[in-house]
Amino acid sequence: MVILVHGGAGRVPKAHESEVLAGVAAARDRGWEVLSDGGSALDAVVAAVVFLEDHPRFNAGTGSALNRQGFVEADAAVMDGATLGFGAVAAVRDVKNPVLLAREVMASEHILLAGEGASLFARERGIPAVDPAGLITDEALARWREARRRRVRSSGTVGAVALDRQGRLAAATSTGGIVDKRVGRIGDTPLVGAGTYAEAPLGAASVTGEGEFLARALVAYRAVVALREADPEDAARQALLQARHLGGEGGIILLAGDGRFAAVHTSPQMSHAWRTPEGEGSALA
Repeated sequence: MVILVHGGAGRVPKAHESEVLAGVAAARDRGWEVLSDGGSALDAVVAAVVFLEDHPRFNAGTGSALNRQGFVEADAAVMDGATLGFGAVAAVRDVKNPVLLAREVMASEHILLAGEGASLFARERGIPAVDPAGLITDEALARWREARRRRVRSSGTVGAVALDRQGRLAAATSTGGIVDKRVGRIGDTPLVGAGTYAEAPLGAASVTGEGEFLARALVAYRAVVALREADPEDAARQALLQARHLGGEGGIILLAGDGRFAAVHTSPQMSHAWRTPEGEGSALA
């Protein structure tokens, strides 16, 4: 069993480092509890990401980045490596945990729902609407005001990949996107093979960073496929270099079907945490 979690690529203020590290470690532990109890890899990654969506320090769910009009539009995706089942939502404004809605989409006849249609589907599946204002934190509002003043846009994402007792692989990713983004902007997170990908027996990946570049490079798919010939560290770097050639930075957590894994980034920092039967750890470098 393996669980690997990330809290997003980008610079973390010094004052927040300990809280961010504690957050990704707690999300890791939430996913590990699921695996230890016999749960599936898909259950584990969803549980880990839900924890991070509920944590106001991360750019997903509560605390998401605000768009140009000052409200949240969230994206999320899940993928089951055993079946290649995929579900995603984009530009969702009134859902507390977009990753839970993405999982419901995966169980439907579609793979991606956006905006108002995603919200209507959430109600059909018993996911209640929340006041969009309740997703806005003071910190997110301050980042938005600073971005508008200085014209500097930051991004971030959370994600998890897991391998369960039965050898099943899964990935999940969730994000509020770029601060001060255009209304309706959709990045790499909910695009299959761009920000999220899992395929048994190869591996699973969750990506974070500058989504327009990561999507064009199909970073998640590229990294997983590279596992046929490369170890996780090299496969992750190869994929991220494709995005860098296009002008974008980011990070990736990559888990191979045999349990080997890597967390690699070309951005200044990426928080992440992992656990296997042999041990656990967390890092922000």
